[in-house]
Amino acid sequence: QVQLQEAGGGSVQTGGSLLLSCVVSGSVGCMAWFRQAPGKEREAVARITSFGETNYDNSVKGRFTISRDKGRNMLFLQMNNLEPEDTATYYCAAGPRLRCDTALWLYDYWGQGTQVTVAS
Repeated sequence: QVQLQEAGGGSVQTGGSLLLSCVVSGSVGCMAWFRQAPGKEREAVARITSFGETNYDNSVKGRFTISRDKGRNMLFLQMNNLEPEDTATYYCAAGPRLRCDTALWLYDYWGQGTQVTVAS
């Protein structure tokens, strides 16, 4: 049974930075960070394939960086120049396929989520 556990959320001022991490127990393929703000749908912000290829939503491109450490079975999201619009609960997600797009159904495993709040 694969389990994911996020850490690193918190509250920052506009322009600040946060590093999210996700510990993965078990073998997975593609991974991603999703976020969900109150009253909004869950959306993919950054994805990484089993080969290390990355993809970002336009809203975070140039500010967020996704990476994975297969040796330590961890996923990271470095978030810089944060904006109030980035306020949301962030979820680590993983699936068995080598590559995944943004569809939620491709991700079989989800973490509990970590809250990120950016004050203006």
